[in-house]
Amino acid sequence: MATSKTETVTDLKDLGTATDVAATTDATKATTTEAVATDTAEPKEPVKDKLGRSYGTGRRKESVARVWVKPGTGKVIVNGKEQDKYFGRKTHLLVINQPFIITGRAGQFDVMCTVKGGGLSGQAGALRHGISRALENFEPTLRPVLKKAGMLTRDARAVERKKVGLHKARRMKQWAKR
Repeated sequence: MATSKTETVTDLKDLGTATDVAATTDATKATTTEAVATDTAEPKEPVKDKLGRSYGTGRRKESVARVWVKPGTGKVIVNGKEQDKYFGRKTHLLVINQPFIITGRAGQFDVMCTVKGGGLSGQAGALRHGISRALENFEPTLRPVLKKAGMLTRDARAVERKKVGLHKARRMKQWAKR
């Protein structure tokens, strides 16, 4: 399997390969960053509030997630509810937990967030983006792993607008021969 520097996870099946690549990348970067750190590169400082939490904003479609991450037992609270109560589908739960799985931090952080706008799929994507940003603020050394997996990039795909004379964005009226 040939890996490139800009490999992103576009499908849930690719998640396993991204974690394998991330593990090997960490081992090689550990030796190279020691040499670079002695030159001029200064490590980024963690950004935490007085309660020991880090903040990240995530966006997807019309949804916006405000996320706070702190060390804990892996509990995720979305708008005052547990994650499995708020999101019914297993795929949404997998999307939310992808940043923790990729970085190897599953069960180590508690997440408190508020999500507004859009539907459940957009909210899950926004939450994943916000968790990734908050993890990066809490632990800046995770940035290369999250960046390689495409978790820090906002997914810009949105619903196409409806055009005049069509039923939907591309759906035309049915044509009748007679």
